[in-house]
Amino acid sequence: MIRIAVVGDIGSGKTYIAKLFGFPVFNADKNVAEIYKKSRLVYKKLKTKLPEYIISFPVKKSHISNAIRNNPRNIKLVSKIIHPVVRKRMREFLRKNSSKKAVVLDIPLYFENNLNRNKDIVIFVSSRKELINRALKKRNKSNLKLLKKLSKLQLPLEKKKKKSDYVIKNYFNKADIKKKVNIVKRQIFL
Repeated sequence: MIRIAVVGDIGSGKTYIAKLFGFPVFNADKNVAEIYKKSRLVYKKLKTKLPEYIISFPVKKSHISNAIRNNPRNIKLVSKIIHPVVRKRMREFLRKNSSKKAVVLDIPLYFENNLNRNKDIVIFVSSRKELINRALKKRNKSNLKLLKKLSKLQLPLEKKKKKSDYVIKNYFNKADIKKKVNIVKRQIFL
């Protein structure tokens, strides 16, 4: 099984591009949202560490955002609780899909959490900042200030780009991006 990781800036189109490959996709952000909704154990741990922010179950993303906005160090507390659960889910996803030709990992902190393996194929999604900001403004409840704080936790984009095997430039044109994904897919599976 080939592991294809899609990395890039927040709002660059990683999730959309990951789906275009046509293989099972592990989406870390969706898993985090599901954990907040369903895991009472995660709720209890978060409530213990951040009692002034975590008020009720299920955990609301806005409460996590407030905790981080008010004290950027809270991201480390949240990460220590949530990342092990996400890693476990990723391992289950990989085990479940081990017979597939390939899987796609849509994990924003792929490099930062040392998830990369030597044989992984890494695709960096590049886009202009003004296009990203326009896309983020269209998202529901996107908080640009919070997203900027979160992006500071990530490796510099140039380092991610250098560590990647392929770069896909996203101009947010669906036909164009589909062609680019198909070109990369052909190169991977030569």
